[in-house]
Amino acid sequence: MKKKTRPYVMTARAATAEATRARIRASAVELYGRGAIEDFTLDEVARRAETTVQTVLRAFGSKDELIYAVLEELAAGGQFVKPAQAGDVGAAVAVFFDIYESIGDFVMARLNEEQRRPALRPSLDQGRDNHRDGVRTLFAPQLAARRGAAREQLLTMLIVLTDIYVWKLLRRDMAMNRPAAEAMVKRMISGVIEQETSHGADALAQLVGRRQPAA
Repeated sequence: MKKKTRPYVMTARAATAEATRARIRASAVELYGRGAIEDFTLDEVARRAETTVQTVLRAFGSKDELIYAVLEELAAGGQFVKPAQAGDVGAAVAVFFDIYESIGDFVMARLNEEQRRPALRPSLDQGRDNHRDGVRTLFAPQLAARRGAAREQLLTMLIVLTDIYVWKLLRRDMAMNRPAAEAMVKRMISGVIEQETSHGADALAQLVGRRQPAA
């Protein structure tokens, strides 16, 4: 009687597909971490993974999905944002804009579907946590100079000013070019930091609306 080989064939095929997917993901992580976002192309990912663009698309669906997988892997390894000089406002803004320019529209589409598709929430919540951690890393010197409530307030404002919705407002709704949008965000962040440095925690409290109107 002839032995059945189909389960073995299917298992081997699945293992090969998973190995290819892992090789593509590893190549994409390396490419994303080393170069400018403009250099992140499916052709280059496929070349590094020794496969084809068609195989990359079959494994991940789209370039947006692949970059999202890259960011998830970086976050799992404790490195959500690209390395940059901590405390350099311009470099920090550029890091976040690199992410938004690559998958901002894709993420906004998911955010718009969050209420209708609850299954998206865990990954979106992870993205929010990653963003907060990225802000803590990139603005570590500014945050370390504050204590208590003032530190938490500054962290909150930096999270808001580097959020994807600010990017969308400037780049999509107001149609600013990237350099102008980055300069605007950098100016707002620098203004917040300089104001708090000059006038202390009371000025920062006013900026975030903590003071109550006089009775």
